[in-house]
Amino acid sequence: MNTLKPKIIYGTAWKGERTTQLVMSAFLQGFRALDTACQPKHYREDLVGEALERLQSKHGLSRKEYYIQTKYTPIGGQDPNKPLPYNPQDSVTDQIKASLATSLRNLRTSYLDSYLLHSPLRTMDATLEAWHALIAAQDAGTVRRIGISNVYDVRVLDMLGQLRKVQVVQNRWYEGNSWDREVWQYCRDNGIEYQSFWTLTGSPSLLAHPAVVAVATRLDVTPAQVIFKLVQLRGIVPLTGTSNELHMQQDLAADRIALEGVEEEIRTIANFIRG
Repeated sequence: MNTLKPKIIYGTAWKGERTTQLVMSAFLQGFRALDTACQPKHYREDLVGEALERLQSKHGLSRKEYYIQTKYTPIGGQDPNKPLPYNPQDSVTDQIKASLATSLRNLRTSYLDSYLLHSPLRTMDATLEAWHALIAAQDAGTVRRIGISNVYDVRVLDMLGQLRKVQVVQNRWYEGNSWDREVWQYCRDNGIEYQSFWTLTGSPSLLAHPAVVAVATRLDVTPAQVIFKLVQLRGIVPLTGTSNELHMQQDLAADRIALEGVEEEIRTIANFIRG
């Protein structure tokens, strides 16, 4: 069973009623991977599914051509005033079964390319129970890859890895956490895909760095494209949630940028990120 490995992912948080329109727009511009969550507080997973159904019926897109990633969100990340995808009184295992079933129904698919814990749970025991549930879903063939988001302690990854290899980590990669150096390095050393969010909005000093601006000017691209290209070279898969079609096109094009004649500036930027 082959699993697609995207170089950039379209993020669907905070789009509300515009979710269907924006997901369709992103895919028509060329995106083939998206990230969502079964968390009505911040995501409209059901409208993501509506977009995917329209893309299949009206534009001939087949399920095997695109990558869907969604998440189980623990109760601490849910809004109790919105419909919950599970009974919070149930065991963690049963919550994940119910949340996964809701996601499959919302997204109108029989399988997920990637399924993540939205964060560690309140205790390590609960996190391990949740991980066992993801392993069971993977063994059943319902999900192809499993991982965790918002994890900033490599000891958690070590504990999970004793049960089953963590395949995906999705974290804030921004100047506020020194670009998550420890977890990123752990992922790099252990063959774990590292996905970044807040890549641009969380790093104004990086976007405005003279070396980034110089590279952008010399190559006739945007500073945002330079950042996306640099993180991709570091083995990071960035998320972008832009609602602007031009920016969608530019974000997709970042992977094709040839960083020629700017080696000194690239070293300067890398040193800035390393600190």
